[in-house]
This record gives sequence, C-alpha cells and structure tokens, in this order.
Amino acid sequence: MAKITAPKEQSASPAVSLDKMDLSILKLLQQNARITVKEIAAEVHLSTTPVHERIKRLEQNGVITQYATLVDKNKVNRALMVICYVSLKEHSKNAGVKFIKSIHELNEVIECYNISGEFDFMLKVACADMNSYYDFHVNKLSQMDNMGNVQSVFVMGVIKETHQLVW
Repeated sequence: MAKITAPKEQSASPAVSLDKMDLSILKLLQQNARITVKEIAAEVHLSTTPVHERIKRLEQNGVITQYATLVDKNKVNRALMVICYVSLKEHSKNAGVKFIKSIHELNEVIECYNISGEFDFMLKVACADMNSYYDFHVNKLSQMDNMGNVQSVFVMGVIKETHQLVW
C-alpha cells in the first residue's frame, strides 16, 4: 500500500546537524524533561545562556518536538496492551485518510503506524482489561468503514519500553 498522509502526520525533513554538546543536552532532556537549564549547564560544563540558546534552536529546528509526561498504564487502569494489525479493504488515498482521521478519535489507540507487508497499519492499543478490549474491537474498530482484517496480539510482558534515542 502506498504511504497515506493525513493532516496531523509529520512530514519527513532532512536531518539536522548536531554536535556532541547538542547530543549531551538531548540526552539529559530525554532522561528528565523537567531538568532546569541551570542543571543542564552544570552537567555539560557551559553557562546557562548558550545552553538555553541551544535548546531553543533544537526546538525551532524541530529536533525537540514536545515535552511529555510518561504515565504508568497500570496505575491509570490501562494495563492491557494489544498490538493490532489492520488491513483495509480499499487502498485509495481517500479511504486511507478517512481511516487515519477515525483512528485519531479512538482514545484506546495510543500509537498508529502505516506499515509495509501483509497489513496496512499497526496499532498499539491500551485498555483496562479483556472486556474493555472486546468492546473496543467489536463496537469501535470493527465498525469503521473500509475495515478489512484485524489481527490482535496481546502483550504478555514488556521487555523494553523507551522513548529515548541513544547516540
């Protein structure tokens, strides 16, 4: 299936040239988004002004896209993780865009990827339990227009889960 773009999808942009100092700052921010500029400056042995300027440049160049809080899914009643592989019946651009827009409305879907191979999309779904996943699958996902095949894989344990890029 050809790549389908939707309004919220980020377009690929060329890589930005980063030096060792930029990478050190990024590493610290990925470990703790609440770290202060003063603390970063002390860690990387620079004054606060150049650190602040580098962070602003990283934000303006789109290297830093957002600051986020990671939530323990077990503590907010979303302990069941399911990977759903989805095939669409029709592969027109309009059908794909409509599917993507619908996915954005489903709170249970926390990640969605347009993939190659046997399936068109891979969804990461977080639900409270098997009953809530069943309800999601039967009453929301399967009811979407143009839905072909859905294969659900239940996560039995998390071996590695990170949002940090390492250099």
